[in-house]
Amino acid sequence: MAAVLRGSRCLVGRFYKNVDFAFVSTRSMASKTQVGFIGLGNMGNPMAKNLLKHGYPVIATDVFPESCKEVQELGAQIVDNPAEVADKADRIITMLPSSPNVIDAYTGPNGILKKVKKGSLLIDSSTIDPSVSKEMAAAAEKMGAVFMDAPVSGGVGAASSGKLTFMVGGAEEEFTAVKELLSCMGANVVYCGQVGTGQAAKICNNMLLAIGMIGTSETMNLGIRLGLDPKLLAQILNMSSGRCWSSDTYNPVPGVMEGVPSGNNYQGGFGTQLMAKDLGLAQNTATNTKTPVPLGSLAHQIYRMMCARGYASKDFSSVFQFLREEEGQ
Repeated sequence: MAAVLRGSRCLVGRFYKNVDFAFVSTRSMASKTQVGFIGLGNMGNPMAKNLLKHGYPVIATDVFPESCKEVQELGAQIVDNPAEVADKADRIITMLPSSPNVIDAYTGPNGILKKVKKGSLLIDSSTIDPSVSKEMAAAAEKMGAVFMDAPVSGGVGAASSGKLTFMVGGAEEEFTAVKELLSCMGANVVYCGQVGTGQAAKICNNMLLAIGMIGTSETMNLGIRLGLDPKLLAQILNMSSGRCWSSDTYNPVPGVMEGVPSGNNYQGGFGTQLMAKDLGLAQNTATNTKTPVPLGSLAHQIYRMMCARGYASKDFSSVFQFLREEEGQ
């Protein structure tokens, strides 16, 4: 009944568009048909695995063939490029590093839109400029497809455990279909508004995350210099008003927590280069909207310096190590 009602809303409210929304509604709420997945990096790999665990046949591709091996062994079908994915699946998720990667995956010579089926549902979980999401949505609409932006928060750990938070932007009529898929990979799927608002929420979140991680790193470093045991200091912070995600879930000090990048020489996790990229997006949008973000600007500068000094591939919590090394200069 829910699917019928949803299909009716699409027919009544949006028949004037050139997208076959009734088809999207019927298809997207159907049984577990094939799902395309493009981008099998640190985040995309565990996300695709969770789709497989929930019984969805997955058709996947990545620019690095070696990244496809794990999901292929679990039963995913691997193809050569995004266009081939679009030829075989009418629900596609993309998880890519940057705006140029997304543009190429959708509109490039072997992009999704070269072979996209009318009525396809395209979900982009990359973190990119909101204006690019809007451009991709417009391009998809011309081909009779529906594009939604759905960036994530939670990191590799949440991607592996299926506890990501998705911030979704796009036509509200399509949110039920999107949530059906994303709930296989996340604990929270939140509708934010029209296309681009998911990206806006993610950019704001990551700017705060960077500021918080730098603050936690400075605080922990100061406490250690004052003679406090780092585990004790973390314990005190986490029962006090200074508590935050960077202190209680993703502590940047080696030895304080297990199962986080700081305990593994800052390998894995969310790379410094990607954080610098996201902060750059925040700066661009702040400039465009004339919004003062002094701490966000400083955080951007710090992460850019880290990239220039050999931290680009390390987790963004390595800002603690960066600050410690700065002491000796």
